[in-house]
Amino acid sequence: MFGIADYGAFVVAIIVFLAIPGPGNLALLTATGKGGVRAGLAATLGVIAGDQVLLWLAVAGLSAVLINYPSLYSTVQWVGAAYLMGLGYSLYKVKPGDAPVLNMKPGHYLRQALFITVLNPKAIVFYMAFFPLFVDPAIHMGLLTFAVMAATIAALTFVYGLVVVLLAHHTAERVRANPLIGLALNKIAGVLLIAFGLKLALFK
Repeated sequence: MFGIADYGAFVVAIIVFLAIPGPGNLALLTATGKGGVRAGLAATLGVIAGDQVLLWLAVAGLSAVLINYPSLYSTVQWVGAAYLMGLGYSLYKVKPGDAPVLNMKPGHYLRQALFITVLNPKAIVFYMAFFPLFVDPAIHMGLLTFAVMAATIAALTFVYGLVVVLLAHHTAERVRANPLIGLALNKIAGVLLIAFGLKLALFK
């Protein structure tokens, strides 16, 4: 579909990564807790903007690799699969209370969420390793393929952010009182990422 090797798997991978507890999710929760739904949505737009910056930087580098270094491209695919499995293992082993505390200022939620996303090392590595796993060099359509991937990520992130913001607004106290929720999400996401990385490595 539009030069994407497995669009369904691509969508599933995005949803899994969105659900991984980390700075992005924490930014949404923090903004919503401080400023309500409007602040949470502003932070969501900031996360989307940050994702797009990283995404197109990755595309710029990947395009050169696709054209000039096909063997290196294949190597990056394997590295990306290994990264997914490694991240999955680290998430499975994580302990509660590891998430950093964000100090977000009222009126700057979008900008702060953007910077949090762009400067998040996990997000940077994710985007640099992510696209090679789903772009088929034989059928990719250049900018159209990347634009469809970018639009898909933006749409899913907005829907996910909206759901998180609304849930956080109505259940903030309950979530804060139960750290096992974050632990369970880490375990589930870890298992899914390990399985997903194996699938990409063995059946690509």
